Amino acid sequence: MIGLGAGPLERIVAVGAHCDDIAIGAGGTLLTLCLARPGVRVDALVLSGGGSEREQEERAALAAFCPGADLRLTVHKLPDGRLPAHWEEAKAAVEELRGQTEPDLILAPRTDDAHQDHRGLARLIPTAFRDHLVLGYEIVKWDGDLGRPAAYQPLSPEIAEQKVRLLQEHYPSQRHRPWYDREAFLGLARIRGIECHARYAEAFAATKLTLNLGG
Repeated sequence: MIGLGAGPLERIVAVGAHCDDIAIGAGGTLLTLCLARPGVRVDALVLSGGGSEREQEERAALAAFCPGADLRLTVHKLPDGRLPAHWEEAKAAVEELRGQTEPDLILAPRTDDAHQDHRGLARLIPTAFRDHLVLGYEIVKWDGDLGRPAAYQPLSPEIAEQKVRLLQEHYPSQRHRPWYDREAFLGLARIRGIECHARYAEAFAATKLTLNLGG
C-alpha cells in the first residue's frame, strides 16, 4: 500500500448539507489535520440549519473539531431534504464559497450517497472547484449505501475516541436517533482501519486524482 501526500495543506474546505455531516464524515480527519497544522484555514459551508439550534450546535462542534484553526463557517437556511428543489440557492452558496478561497483539499459528501441532499451537494462541488482534490466522506445510515472507499486517513485511538466524544457532546439534538451512538461511529472507523492496516480510520471516495509522481 502506497501513501501519497497532498503536499502542503494551508487551506481546507469542508462542506455539508446538514449540521453534523462534516463532523460525522470527516471529524477525525479535521482533528488530525488541525492538530498537525496550527493556524490552517478551514472554510466550512453548511446548507441547512441556519438560525436554529442546529446552527448553534454546529458552530460549537466545528470549533472543537478544528482546534487552533482559522475557522470560517457559513450556515444557510435551505430546508432539510429539499436540496433538489433549491438547486439555484445551493449552487449560489457553493459559488460564493469558491470566491472566498483557493483550497488545497475539499472534504465533501460522496456523489453516490443515497441521501438526496448529500448527493446534490457532492455533485455541485466540482462545478465550482474544478481543479481541486475532493475527498468524499461517508455517513452511515439505514439506506445501506456504504461503498468501497478509495482513500483512507488513519486515526489514532485517541483521535477516534475524541471524535466520538465530541459528536455526543455537541449534537444533543441527534442523540435520539438509533444510529447516532458510539458503536456505530467507532465500528465503522474500526472496519476502515482494518482496510488500511490501522486501528481506526476515516474513508473517502475520490472521483478524480491528478498525480505528480515525477515532481
